[in-house]
Amino acid sequence: MKNKKKPPGRKSVSYSRYGYLFIAPFFIAYLIFSLWPLLSTFYYSLFEYTTRNLRTTISFAGLKNYLSVLGISEGERGYFLTYLGNTLRLWIFNFIPQIILSLLAAAWLTDNRVKLKGGGLYKVMIYMPNIITAASISLLFCALLSKYGPIMSMLRSWGWIGENTDIMLSKWGTGISISMILFWMWYGNTTLLLIAGMIGINPSLYEAADLDGCNGRQKFFKITLPLLKPVLLYVLVTSVIGGLQLYDIPALFNVGQGTGYMGGPNDTSTTVTMYIMRLHTTDTGRAAAVSVLLFLITLAVSLLFFRVFSGSEEYEKAKRERRRRRAGRKGGGSSEG
Repeated sequence: MKNKKKPPGRKSVSYSRYGYLFIAPFFIAYLIFSLWPLLSTFYYSLFEYTTRNLRTTISFAGLKNYLSVLGISEGERGYFLTYLGNTLRLWIFNFIPQIILSLLAAAWLTDNRVKLKGGGLYKVMIYMPNIITAASISLLFCALLSKYGPIMSMLRSWGWIGENTDIMLSKWGTGISISMILFWMWYGNTTLLLIAGMIGINPSLYEAADLDGCNGRQKFFKITLPLLKPVLLYVLVTSVIGGLQLYDIPALFNVGQGTGYMGGPNDTSTTVTMYIMRLHTTDTGRAAAVSVLLFLITLAVSLLFFRVFSGSEEYEKAKRERRRRRAGRKGGGSSEG
């Protein structure tokens, strides 16, 4: 009996190369517009790169730029530390009330016992300020809170403030106003993130807690907060990164009338990124040094938060549980094969 010829095997088509084509635009844009500027910033921070009278001079300076902006060099003032303090003050006064109220609002909106009507409309309303441009919001509140603006005029007519009261001339008045604007803008975004995290918690845990007689406070602190830590970590890290890079709102909120000088009154609302923009026009080397310092501080704070959260007992339990599930899936797959 003659052996039958086997039909020629079909060539398998590999589609993996198409995946590389789809992700290539992102990596190309990242290399050109993110990685290369970052590396060049480190490079130029080691040079005295100044522009005077349309003439540019470049010479190697080593760590001189860093020592100058930190106020370590003789005759130099540590503007970087001053503006870093301003930035942290604006962020702290915004973030602390934001995260507290966002947690309460998220717990309220996800509680099945409340049965809130129009919850979707409320979520849309609190998120609306986040889609408005920061420049528009800054100019709006600047007009509302100026000395003769509608809010100040109303408070003056009620006798709550004096005739010469001007928020724009007060360090704390300006700082609290900017923090209030930031809170109003980002409160909705933080609330929605926390709502998403709470929805992902297994409802059976709350049912078991109800059977054990736990009250709402115990369930919030013993179940919700521990299981919400990954989302809280994300919110905290992204808020720190955004807070340290704060520019648009303080740059447009309190601008000196007639002078156009930003960061009033008396530089008390000037942030680190505003300082970088000032230096960039005349002293690129120092601007690069400030950018590198800001990058290192942001990196250090982010790693610190990751370390604190990853060292918690609940986080370690969650990691062990994930490893156990992975091992169980692998073992089940090998036994079936």
